[in-house]
Amino acid sequence: MPKFVIEREIPGVGKLTSDQIHDACGKSNLVIRELGSQITWITSYVAGDKLYCVFVAPDEHVIREHARCVDMPVTRISRVVATIDPATGE
Repeated sequence: MPKFVIEREIPGVGKLTSDQIHDACGKSNLVIRELGSQITWITSYVAGDKLYCVFVAPDEHVIREHARCVDMPVTRISRVVATIDPATGE
């Protein structure tokens, strides 16, 4: 199944408390359970006012449906076409 990197511009996301992050993660996981095996959240990275999330899903439509249900913006969705290991260059 394809892997995607989702860029989200969210002012102040880097200043959220651990409780706020916990609540957002809970909401996201609930929606993922409701969507079924169509989507898997791999990880997310916070960088200033941006959140970068890595998901596995059959297509962008499922990613956008998840975002709509959790009320999170989607700035850009990029499909991962290759993974490069720095140790091997492959």
